[in-house]
Amino acid sequence: MEKTYLPTVGSIAPKWYVIDAAEQRLGRLATTVAMILRGKNKPTFTPHLDTGDFVIIINAEKVAVTGRKRSQKLYRRHSGRPGGMKEESFEKLQARMPERIIEHAVKGMLPKTSLGRQLFTKLKVYRGAVHPHQAQQPEALNLITVPGGK
Repeated sequence: MEKTYLPTVGSIAPKWYVIDAAEQRLGRLATTVAMILRGKNKPTFTPHLDTGDFVIIINAEKVAVTGRKRSQKLYRRHSGRPGGMKEESFEKLQARMPERIIEHAVKGMLPKTSLGRQLFTKLKVYRGAVHPHQAQQPEALNLITVPGGK
């Protein structure tokens, strides 16, 4: 009888990746990042364990969307008070807080459990090309750049 492989805590060594979001489509970028955070790109993937890696995303303000999403896509949040619904378009949110756009997209692709919340802490998103994680020696991960991404 064969036993199912189960990775031990000591055998899981997370790596650090840095991804440049400039001219990347938002959804394609988010799916790739969510897979890396969960560890689905590894042969040791286990659904109920954190086998994923850390991801640093730079140049968040240069992420691209297609069609008329720049002006029509809305991000909503509620203060919890009556009449506290706030709406903001992609364009305005990108000018104000570009990190939140990528975080929102990736968070929606992670499990809605305590494991998903733990995985989300391994995502680091920054405006611009500078990040404070040089000591971790992140490996550059090149995604296919979309020609003419706007």
